[in-house]
Amino acid sequence: MSHDYQEFVANFKEKSGVDLYLYKEGQMKRRLTSLRDKKGFTNFREYYRSIHNNPDLFNELLDRMTINVSEFYRNRQRWEVLEKKVLPYLLKNRKSIKIWSAACSTGEEPYTLAIILSQYIPTNQIEIVATDIDEKVIQRARLGVYPEQSLREMPVNMKQKYFTKQQSLYKISDNIKSCVTFKKHNLLADRYETRNDLIVCRNVLIYFTEDAKSTIYTKFSKALNKDGIFFVGSTEQIFSPQQYGFKSFDTFFYKKN
Repeated sequence: MSHDYQEFVANFKEKSGVDLYLYKEGQMKRRLTSLRDKKGFTNFREYYRSIHNNPDLFNELLDRMTINVSEFYRNRQRWEVLEKKVLPYLLKNRKSIKIWSAACSTGEEPYTLAIILSQYIPTNQIEIVATDIDEKVIQRARLGVYPEQSLREMPVNMKQKYFTKQQSLYKISDNIKSCVTFKKHNLLADRYETRNDLIVCRNVLIYFTEDAKSTIYTKFSKALNKDGIFFVGSTEQIFSPQQYGFKSFDTFFYKKN
């Protein structure tokens, strides 16, 4: 690894609290080199100096680093398992459930959770905390306004019930919006809230090294109540769930022992 890039990684960690060594190196370095070149810099030292002094450039880098691809009901079959099997199981002995949507990107996932949960309990009893490392995507999530493409998996009746069309965009209803609290959070460095009944973290851990993933799984396990459920993405099956105190509940759903 070039000294130039090593220095960039060390400086970036000091500025942002994000340790790029915990991400898969080849993938991350390619992504950052491409962005650096696009901005007209020939080395990482110059690039860091500019992002250090320019908040827009810094935010753009964070945005690029965290690949924000999201949509409502992404991998719809999994959401159907959540609706028909996971939520009835969780609500069997609870009047309400504490939910954390981690690495929530632009908000489609936590809002999907709120919409599904509203079929079971009143919206004023739903509390979902949604977190992401990128301030810019959190701001977009709080707006709750989405292009049609984000809603392509959304059942038509849900779309009509929970969204208002504004020209080419769709605005989510205020009562669903009020179910979700957005916060900035770094999965690799910040403290995890405990006593969650359901944690959803999908299509993010694929970017981390095996060591970083193992640390995060351990922290998620500690953050769940006994019998709580951890919902992962469709490329993120945990091969030794028992190592983290989990057992399989359904495909891509794990129950804490």
